[in-house]
Amino acid sequence: MKDLVWLGTTLDDIRNYPFDVKQDIGYNLDKVQRGLEPSDWKPVATIGAGVKEIRIHCRNEYRVLYVAKFDEAIYILNSFVKKTQQTPVKEIALAKKRYAELIAFRRAIP
Repeated sequence: MKDLVWLGTTLDDIRNYPFDVKQDIGYNLDKVQRGLEPSDWKPVATIGAGVKEIRIHCRNEYRVLYVAKFDEAIYILNSFVKKTQQTPVKEIALAKKRYAELIAFRRAIP
């Protein structure tokens, strides 16, 4: 089973969600760790190759952006509450930034 690596404030963000939302996120991330697909997801290639979005529908819309294509871990790039139909530009930009930093970090490892 792959480890989860939380980038930036993502873990703290999720800890502030309602209990049932945290439970759904945990259940779906456990599925990803076991090599399965989350219950409701979609690819988000605009952020980076292999990036996927877990979609949680509970009171509000919650999103968790992650990349699981690397052998060593699953990287959680961002999590946010989606209040409109379109994903906020700042959330996409933050996920892109963290993805770019992750790729640069992995390239620097000998």
